[in-house]
Parts: sequence; structure tokens; C-alpha cells
Amino acid sequence: MKKLLVITLLLPSFAFAQINESDTMLFQARLSLSGNWQTGNVEMLAWRGRADVSFAPVKKVVFKSQNSYLYQEFFKRQADEDIFSRNFLYLNPQAQVYPFAIAFLSTNFRREIDFRYFVGLGLTWQVIRHQKHLLKVALSGIYESSDFVKTTFNASQYNGNQFIQTWRTTFWLFGRHQLARRKLIFHYDFYAQPSVEQSNNLRWQAEVGLDIPLWKGLGFSSNFIYTYESIVAERQKNQDSILTFGFSYQFKK
Repeated sequence: MKKLLVITLLLPSFAFAQINESDTMLFQARLSLSGNWQTGNVEMLAWRGRADVSFAPVKKVVFKSQNSYLYQEFFKRQADEDIFSRNFLYLNPQAQVYPFAIAFLSTNFRREIDFRYFVGLGLTWQVIRHQKHLLKVALSGIYESSDFVKTTFNASQYNGNQFIQTWRTTFWLFGRHQLARRKLIFHYDFYAQPSVEQSNNLRWQAEVGLDIPLWKGLGFSSNFIYTYESIVAERQKNQDSILTFGFSYQFKK
């Protein structure tokens, strides 16, 4: 029997699993890193890092950036290398309704997306803003450009195009709820992005998480992310999901 070696990294993070731009804080940050290394009958290397920050450079203006990196390989063959960066600029986010600008940058090795970006403008409505419960919805319009490695797709009408560009409408839903006398924090983030011009071009993502505060800002966090894209490179699946968990540390200033 081959020797089996498994090493798992689970590092603490500076975190509050959902950074809320409406908090009256000068600076907020979340840093995390987790990984897995396995050899023997199954050889696997995977690690994921995430950094979220929010700061208010001037009064009534808040910048928020959510960034992550994922790398995986099996039997020394690369399976994933994804970069994700979602950036917002908010104006007066303490109001019930406030505008924002968004810039999104990403790559996706498995889905053979060499580079994707979109930029746009939108409005957020704080439906519920309470110390224990928060619910927001938002609507935005964006322009998107995706640079694919391949030029053949699951929908033949896009074949021959390395770049797929479109205008999209984006619907957002965000919630955070403190339960069981604040011993559990349940949060979710959902968005859907149908194309305005291409009726068969839809993308959506759902993220659900649970935080358990432990001691003086230290807590346990878990997140499940599911993504779907209707237009993908040939022989690629439309959906992907990932479950992550680890310890967290909350930092606000």
C-alpha cells in the first residue's frame, strides 16, 4: 500500500464574513487562507486566499473591494487558477437608497476564461437596517467583456468569437441575520445577470454562510458558493460550487 500523506492548512482570518458598507467605520478588513495537500493514492494540492477591505476616504464616500484567489491541481495537473476582484464605490451608504459604481475583474482556468471585466452603475435600497437584521436589494446596469481561450461554445451562435461582449442588468440581494441571541450569524449574497441583448446569456451566483462567534472577535465561519453560466466553452459544465470553512477574526476601526 502506498504511503498516504495529508496536510491541511486552516489559518485564522481577519474577518466579518460580510463587510457592510453602511457601517459607520473608517476601515474594515478580512484576510483568510486555507489549503489542502495530499499524496499517495490521490495526489492533490489546493489553496484559496481571500482579502476583503472597506474604507471611507472622505465623508459619505466608501470604497469596498472583495478579492479571492483559488488554485488546485490533481496528480500535478492544474485544475483551477482563478482570480476574482469585485470593487464598489458607494455614495452616502448610510441613506436608505444610495448609488454605487462597480468594477469586476476575473479569470477562470476551468471555464477557459482568460480575462473578464464588467463596469457599471446602480442603486441600493436598504429594505431592513436593524442591529440584528439587515436586508438590501440593488439594481444595476453593466457592460461586460469576456476573453475566452477557445472559440467554440455550448451555443453554436457564439462559435468563432474569442470575445463575448454584452450589456447586462444585474439584480442583487444581500442579507445578514443574528440568531440564537447573537450566537449564530446567517448571511447570504445573491445576484442574477441576464443579458439585455442575448436572451440565452444568463449568469447567476448564490453565496450562503454561517458564522459562530467564539471569543473576543474570534469565530468559526463557513461559506457555500454556487455559480451558473448559460454560455460556456465547449465541453465545460454550466455550474460550479465550492464549500469553505475555517476560523475568523473580526476587525473594525
